[in-house]
Formats: sequence, structure tokens, C-alpha cells
Amino acid sequence: MTAAGRRLLVGLLFVAIALNYVDRQVLSLLKPTLEAEFGWTSSDYAHLGSAFQIAAASALLLVGWFVDRVGVRLALGLGVVLWSLAGMAHAFAGSVQQFVAARVALAVAESVGTPAAVKTAAVYLPLRQRSFALGLFNTAPNIGAILTPLLIPPLALAFGWRAAFLVTGGLGLVWAIFWIIGTRRLRPVEAVTAATPKAAGWGMLLRARSSWTIIGAKALSDLVWWFVLFWTPDFFHREFGLEQGALGYPIVLIFSFAAAGALSSGWLFPKLVDSGLSINAARKRSMLFYALLIVPIPLALLTQSAWVAALLIGVGLFAHQGISTNIFGLSTDIVPASGIARVIAMGAVAGNISGSLIIELAGWSIDNGHGYWPMFAICAVAYLLALAFIQLMLPVIRPVNPLDERPAA
Repeated sequence: MTAAGRRLLVGLLFVAIALNYVDRQVLSLLKPTLEAEFGWTSSDYAHLGSAFQIAAASALLLVGWFVDRVGVRLALGLGVVLWSLAGMAHAFAGSVQQFVAARVALAVAESVGTPAAVKTAAVYLPLRQRSFALGLFNTAPNIGAILTPLLIPPLALAFGWRAAFLVTGGLGLVWAIFWIIGTRRLRPVEAVTAATPKAAGWGMLLRARSSWTIIGAKALSDLVWWFVLFWTPDFFHREFGLEQGALGYPIVLIFSFAAAGALSSGWLFPKLVDSGLSINAARKRSMLFYALLIVPIPLALLTQSAWVAALLIGVGLFAHQGISTNIFGLSTDIVPASGIARVIAMGAVAGNISGSLIIELAGWSIDNGHGYWPMFAICAVAYLLALAFIQLMLPVIRPVNPLDERPAA
């Protein structure tokens, strides 16, 4: 596969992941409007979020097998078409139950995105390009999350909330045309082909400490992302009185920090390796740096300024994306390429389950007068716990592909 072909592949995946998060975030940005029209409580809204998480978790194991079985070209192309149609279906919902049905369909289709993206990096890109691509892929959700609050509230105010769902869903159908044309000549890198002569079976993957390392790390870290993504617009509306038209600005700041965090991780890890550190040392030192950054996030509850709160939450998401990119990179280090989509899927299952729990906790906490304190406290320590779990499971990270080895440090 040529260098130009790899750049095109990375670009198409970047756009697909960005669109994925555009479709996810539309509902949270329209919450004040939909809450007023349908009379939702915070618990009703939480149920929409947890239904999405549980549906995604239920689909992910099959999706991981499907991606490993048919390859990323067919799996991702089909997934984007289906999730675009599911996003557009929200425009025709008239009750909580119909919104739940649309969210479930969206979640099932979107679950293909992460396993397909990480498998693409593992199979089609060499180590150095792989790390940068994973950082870029992890930036894509933030670009989607930046563009959505800038575009959706004005679009909804001008044309109604239903138009917002129709327009964002339609973008994915346009993307699918470019994907079909642009990925006709996919070829794996030779190192991957040589290093993975035998397919990894389910038994092998479930017995491996490496698999459970990724699963546990995702469970402890992803809940922060899902909480911030789903509840941040409500937080600024409730705590600072921001209305529909003004909600987008602090959210843009937050996800701009998140995008920078993903890019910084894609740059930091190769830099540490080039300095002479082993993969083990480079991964863990970079993850410790990010884990410490999020510790002050509960201070967002004490400030009187929406912008200071956005800055604190933004630094937290900077940390999240740094950790998340490292976990994806760790999976390509320690999991055979033939099983990586399934392991990432299992990790995403764990992350979706923990995400549904914190989303439900938020709904209960707000409706019962406890506010946002419990969730922010959990966010502050989640990544330190994730790093401790990785250290417990893998005291030394040993790459599954010998060609990726670096000198010990």
C-alpha cells in the first residue's frame, strides 16, 4: 500500500469517527429543547444515555468478531451507512420510547467504529505511523464534538430540532461513497503479515492477561468520557444558566483541549521511545502524566465562571484522550493483529457498561439533590486506578510483534 493510500485511509477513518460523535452528541445539545417539548426528567434523559451504552455493549462482541472476520472495508462501510440512517430516524421520534429505539439502533451500528479503526492501525500501518494515526483517530471525536455545538444549536433554532438529526445523518451517507471508492487497494504491512501467521481464537484471547488488561483499563477510563460527553451541556445549563444558543461555546473549548490531548499522546509516546525508553517505560510514564492532570477536575464545581469550569473540564478531557490513545496503542503492542478488533470490542463493552452506570448515577444524583459531586470525584481518580490496574496486570509490557521491540530502559 502506497504512502498516499495510507494517508487517504487515515483521512477517511478520521472523518468517519468524527461523524460518529456528531451523531452521538446531537441529542445532548438539544436536551433543553427536547426536555421542554416532551417533559423529560433527568432520570428519563439518563435512561436514553444508558440505553445507548447497554445496546452498544451488547453489540460490540459480535461487532469485534465481524470486523476480524470480514475486514475493515466492508465492516466500517456498512456500519456508517446504518448509523447514519439510525441518526436520521431520531427526527421521526415522538415519544421517549421512540427515541430509545432510535438510540439503540444508533448504538449498535456505531459500535463498529472503534474496533475497525484500531484494527486498521494494527494491520495497515507500521509502528511509528500507527502511533500517530491512533492519536489522530482519538482526535476525531473531539473535532466532531467541537463542530457539533457550533452547528447544531443554530441549525435547530433556524429549522427545528428534527432538521438537525436529518442533516447530520445524511453526512454519513455521503462519506460512504468516498469510502467505497478510496479503499479499493488496501494491503496489510508486511510486518503484520509475517508476525501473525495464525489467527487468534476466542479461547486464546480470553486466557490472555493482555486482553484483560485492555478490558479493565477501558472500564476504568471510558466512564469519564461518556459522563462528560452526555452530561456536560446539562451541567452548563443547570449550573451556569446557559441557554440553548450559548451552550456550544464552553463545550467547544472543552473538546478543543481533548483534541490536543489525543494529538499530544500520538506525539509523546514515539518521542519517549526515540529517547531510548522501552515501550514499557514510555507507555507507563506518559499515562502517569495524563492521569495526574485530571485530578483537579472537581474544582469545576466551585467556580462561579463557566469559562473556568470549561477550562478545568477541558484539561480533564485532554488527560482522557492522552490515556485513551495510549490504551489503544498498548492494545496494538500486546494483542495479536488477528484478534485486536475483538479485544478492543471487549474493552469497549466494559467501557460502555461503566459509562451507563455513571450516566444513571448522574440522573439519580441530580434528581435527588446531590448534584454533580459524586461523578466529578470519580473522574478525578479514574485514570490513576486504570494505570495501577495496568501495572498490576502487566508489570512489563512485552510487544507481541518482535519487530516493534525497543531497548529496555
